[in-house]
Amino acid sequence: MSGSDVITPQEYIGHHLTFLSSGEGFWSINIDSMVISVLLGAGFLWLFSRLAKNATSGVPGKLQCFVEILVEFVEDTVKDVFHGRSVLIAPLALTIFVWVFLMNLMDLIPVDFLPHAAGLMGIHYLRVVPTADVNITLSMALGVFGLILFYSFKIKGPVGFAKELTLQPFNHWAFIPINLILEGVTLISKPVSLGLRLFGNMYAGELIFILIAGLLPWWSQWVLSVPWAIFHILIITLQAFIFMVLTIVYLSQASEDH
Repeated sequence: MSGSDVITPQEYIGHHLTFLSSGEGFWSINIDSMVISVLLGAGFLWLFSRLAKNATSGVPGKLQCFVEILVEFVEDTVKDVFHGRSVLIAPLALTIFVWVFLMNLMDLIPVDFLPHAAGLMGIHYLRVVPTADVNITLSMALGVFGLILFYSFKIKGPVGFAKELTLQPFNHWAFIPINLILEGVTLISKPVSLGLRLFGNMYAGELIFILIAGLLPWWSQWVLSVPWAIFHILIITLQAFIFMVLTIVYLSQASEDH
């Protein structure tokens, strides 16, 4: 949209909630969510790999010190929650926490800044918060679900995993159908709740910023947007931490040999 267009608040909000998509229906791809999430992930990997190569044993720089504190924090969390042995869990937890946090952090950019810049380049729609896209959050949750199944088969074996689904909580052959329903719902609810929780919180946060920008004059928006942004810093950090911890918990449960 150009700056000379006169639009209603409803059109403004609807425009900011529209993805830059390709395709139709189930096979449509939200290009903005994909590109931004990939760029943030690549930037995170590049920065951490560069710091690892240039790490010094003497007095570390501020950035190296911050990364070391973050790594130790994630490592301590994994040790407290995950009771099995795996070289994958700690790097996975660190990747999830930082990546989700960076995607959440995009919500603090003023709602018109990047869409306006994209509009100057002929891109009419742009949503910059990937975790406010349910496709992104559920895709990440499905990745965690795949790891849950992998560890369940690896640790328990196919027979042990089948027994866990059919002989709990009632350890009798007559209750196998009931157990399968209960355990199946419990298993499937893990990725669904994991993805929807993150999406719901970030979508609500993004919507509040858009409502403030769409319903208030530009000179008064800071009265509400600044306090909400300060409070939202806690939300984006907490949601990244919750996604990481729940992933570790689910993988720890999958790694228990019953």
